[in-house]
Amino acid sequence: MSMLDVLHGNRGLMPEYYKTLTVADMEQRVAQLKQKWGQKLLIPGHHYQKDEVIQFADITGDSLQLAQMAAQNQEAEFIVFCGVHFMAETADMLTTDRQTVVLPDMRAGCSMADMANMEQTERAWKHLQEMVGDTIIPLTYVNSTAEIKAFVGRHGGATVTSSNAKQVLDWALKQKERILFLPDQHLGRNTAYDLGIPLNEMAVWNPMTDQLESDRDPAAVKIILWKGHCSVHEKFTVENIHRIRERDESIRVIVHPECSYEVVQLADCAGSTKFIIDTIHAAEPGTKWAVGTEMNLVQRIRQQYPEQQIESLNPDMCPCLTMNRIDLPHLLWAMEQIDRGEPVGVIRVNDQVRQDAVLALNRMLAIR
Repeated sequence: MSMLDVLHGNRGLMPEYYKTLTVADMEQRVAQLKQKWGQKLLIPGHHYQKDEVIQFADITGDSLQLAQMAAQNQEAEFIVFCGVHFMAETADMLTTDRQTVVLPDMRAGCSMADMANMEQTERAWKHLQEMVGDTIIPLTYVNSTAEIKAFVGRHGGATVTSSNAKQVLDWALKQKERILFLPDQHLGRNTAYDLGIPLNEMAVWNPMTDQLESDRDPAAVKIILWKGHCSVHEKFTVENIHRIRERDESIRVIVHPECSYEVVQLADCAGSTKFIIDTIHAAEPGTKWAVGTEMNLVQRIRQQYPEQQIESLNPDMCPCLTMNRIDLPHLLWAMEQIDRGEPVGVIRVNDQVRQDAVLALNRMLAIR
């Protein structure tokens, strides 16, 4: 993420004082500030956030859903986004100039989004154009920086969510002969395979070596997958599934499509965070599930559906460290700084980047 294109406000570190407060004191103060500001302050909370933060969220959901809901809220002067930087960027791009988006901890990021930067992407585009000409349309997962979304928008492409990836890829293949899919290779591969594209018509682009990792003629490749991944979902393995089923054949395995192709193929079902939540919600009491997604969400689902047996597909899994940066002290600090008239962690996306990125977002939203 270039500081020329995405401008952040005061990035100061949270004072140590906040770490000395009791949980009860912090919860009371956050509740008081929420009441004081009322409709003028909105707290969106991503599904992967800690319970200590989610308890104060006005809305919960996935990244794009939260940004859209924030955009629909015209009353809020401040949007305290409990998520990561790319989510806050999207919220800033979709809200009005009179609304301010704040990220309580500027260290909250996404390792996957950081796996594709503009220099790498421009270089890859040049090489790929030389290989196959003007036959490529770029798509990017919403888990990407504003700059990458803008690049895709400028080149006629669209953003993608794990919920609508199949529809967007189907649309894209009607626009051009092949797709460059950023930055998550697994979502791209799993979605393309579901559309009937064989694995031998897919190849990985390695941005570190500037090479297409394939022995095939580039003209035979329909899906070019960026060599990126989610560091959490990639830790769910085939061995995890085998162990679960050896222990109990009645356990159903449900995973996110950011998991590897091999894991998705072995699972009973795969889909977005919303799909996972909705599927478990609709299941019969007593159903057993091994869930392949972020640990905070798995624990929250387990608490919400005690009538079902729910466990993580990988019992040794840790919560996503970057997705979970925002904690109760940082939330309180951000809200108190707003109350003092000195907000920290303000997210501002450059106007040109915003314009191009919104093109990519709007193209996606227009696809049915």
